[in-house]
Amino acid sequence: MGIGTTRSSTNRKPSESMRLILTTFVGIVFGFFIGVSFPSLSAKLNLPSGLLPTVDVSYIEGKYTGGNTRSFMKNNNNNSAQNQLLNDTMKIWVPSNPRGAERLPPAIIEADSDFYLRRLWGKPSEDLTSKPKYLVTFTVGYDQKTNIDAAVKKFSENFMILLFHYDDRTTEWDEFEWSKRAIHVSARKQTKWWYAKRFLHPDIVAPYDYIFIWDEDLGVEHFNAEEYLTLVKKHGLEISQPGLEPNSGLTWQMTKRRGDREVHKETEEKPGWCSDPHLPPCAAFVEIMAPVFSRDAWRCVWHMIQNDLVHGWGLDFALRKCVEPAHEKIGVVDSQWIVHQSVPSLGNQGEAQGGQEPWQGVRERCRKEWTMFQSRLANAENTYFEAVAAADMFNSTSP
Repeated sequence: MGIGTTRSSTNRKPSESMRLILTTFVGIVFGFFIGVSFPSLSAKLNLPSGLLPTVDVSYIEGKYTGGNTRSFMKNNNNNSAQNQLLNDTMKIWVPSNPRGAERLPPAIIEADSDFYLRRLWGKPSEDLTSKPKYLVTFTVGYDQKTNIDAAVKKFSENFMILLFHYDDRTTEWDEFEWSKRAIHVSARKQTKWWYAKRFLHPDIVAPYDYIFIWDEDLGVEHFNAEEYLTLVKKHGLEISQPGLEPNSGLTWQMTKRRGDREVHKETEEKPGWCSDPHLPPCAAFVEIMAPVFSRDAWRCVWHMIQNDLVHGWGLDFALRKCVEPAHEKIGVVDSQWIVHQSVPSLGNQGEAQGGQEPWQGVRERCRKEWTMFQSRLANAENTYFEAVAAADMFNSTSP
């Protein structure tokens, strides 16, 4: 019997060993499949927070009523997830895009804007029944309302009207029907060149072929804007102004109206005033009271306007930097002329200091700005030409 017991025990051991081996193998296989499937499950359960944007349900339900709400939320989440996954695999970078917009696809970029007024309802494509081709701006105080009303009526519906208000009075202008269609911008005691630098960026006025930047004290009895532009185009003027009545106020010889022609581009000044007959003030010159710029010329001029020099003095002598040849593309339109009434309205917006009248302080700053602008321009040109000369010298000595 002892022998039988021993044999039975011996027979069971291999069987138990096989069972243990089989159990271990099955456990390994089972664990393998669990391990393979777990990462996929984890990826599905642990989505990045960026794929699940926070949604204010009450806001969406207020904006999108009815059964569209859930559809909107579902589509929004799906689109966000798709976009995130795309961004993870393919980044956008377009160096030719406008600065700061390199990460955007080019087809979505709107680099330009305009002053066209739009509705708050309906289809955007049906907002505009017309698009004015030109822009005219006046820097105004309400005391000059009669003069501005007369001036605006000289401009057809082809012109967008933009008023810059230096006296902070805007609503009073609604007594004029045209004012309700105009753009009004208000900042107390600021000049038209302050406004121009801040609100007439070339990308904002890009839709307009010509930009008029005018004072408020101009008599326009003998002026018609459409006929003026016909002559500007005919004579190839990129920068221009209407001729000034020669017997009204002080003005340069170049900008005085001549009664025997449509346009003039040069003149004779006092002896010694013009070092070259093709340079200001004998040519390539208009004054800053009523300039008219083509779109391309304004893009250059805007960049030349100094942010802190608000009166624009000296700018008229530098306009020639923006067109070539300047003595052919800058001129005065004689057959459409205006009268400079010399109303010191903005000058009176100054402050009396040191016993001076308000206008005296304004005039003093004008003169200082002229000197500062001339100095800055001269220094900038010298710096540029010195850098070019240094680069040329380096290139010529390089092996």
